[in-house]
Amino acid sequence: MNAVTSTLGKSSKPGAFTWLLKREFWENRGGFFWAPVITGGIFVVLNLILAVIGSIAARGQMNGGGFSVEEAPEKAHQIVGGIGDGMLLGGVILACVVLAFVVFFYALGTLYDDRRDRSVLFWKSLPISDTHMVLSKLAWALVLAPLLAVGVGILIGLAMWLISALTISINGLPAGGAVFTHSHPLRIIGGVLASLPVYVFWALPAVGWLMFCSAWSRSKPFLWAVLVPVLACVIISMTDILPGLEVRHDLIWYTVVYRGLASVIPGAWFPTLPGGAANPHADFNSPDELANAIDLTRSWQAFATADLWIGAVIGVALIVGAIYLRRWRESE
Repeated sequence: MNAVTSTLGKSSKPGAFTWLLKREFWENRGGFFWAPVITGGIFVVLNLILAVIGSIAARGQMNGGGFSVEEAPEKAHQIVGGIGDGMLLGGVILACVVLAFVVFFYALGTLYDDRRDRSVLFWKSLPISDTHMVLSKLAWALVLAPLLAVGVGILIGLAMWLISALTISINGLPAGGAVFTHSHPLRIIGGVLASLPVYVFWALPAVGWLMFCSAWSRSKPFLWAVLVPVLACVIISMTDILPGLEVRHDLIWYTVVYRGLASVIPGAWFPTLPGGAANPHADFNSPDELANAIDLTRSWQAFATADLWIGAVIGVALIVGAIYLRRWRESE
């Protein structure tokens, strides 16, 4: 106990934080790296199998839909360019879906697992502070894992983008080159990268809550972090049967479930922006209109909302709580 007490106020040696970041990757590279890579590889293989069918269908739409490539070359180019944009964005979305699951369960289990396998005692015997330990995990959940996922997603999207171009050309469609000339890869990639700072702040309350429960719960952190809040929302929603009692159920579900748990999903802030994720009545007749509708740079509008900043403050408070809890629950 004395040895543990003496470590409470210690500070980490220079370079220790970088070493902690490397350690987190070594121990969790299956989720951070291999999960999106393997998932993306499967989808690329499936895309290879379905590419010929897709290109023939596109050719049928252009040649059998009342016009030919020669009669309406610009329309054909726009259709093929839209396919290129869809493939590139699809690769990023796929990686982000995997990222949401990885970050959720990583944040939920990381501090609890250290106590469960008693490895926390080993780490406390080293000149490494609890603050740096928790912040190294937070850095992976909010910054490094999303960066890695976006990088893998862009590679997946580029692979499917190239497969589409080659397949369309091989099938004899003159507009195959429009995947390169009439799509918007730089705009999509730039928009995805520009969204990363928003994700850091938007996901803070969810990641903070999950890490707080991971540090606090003696067992079954999923029960306390997920099932109890959801069950509480269900019980509160059942109060409608009581006469004269009016409760903003939508606000409770939004705060507890959407912001408190689902904020780890990249892009979850889009429906909260003015105008929503996209115009539901938009008519996408060209890749330009599609690219404008999915303009990812709109993410920065979230910084002008109180929702994001209130959630970020709550998330920081939960992280501070997780650091404090880790200092005295090391031996459970």
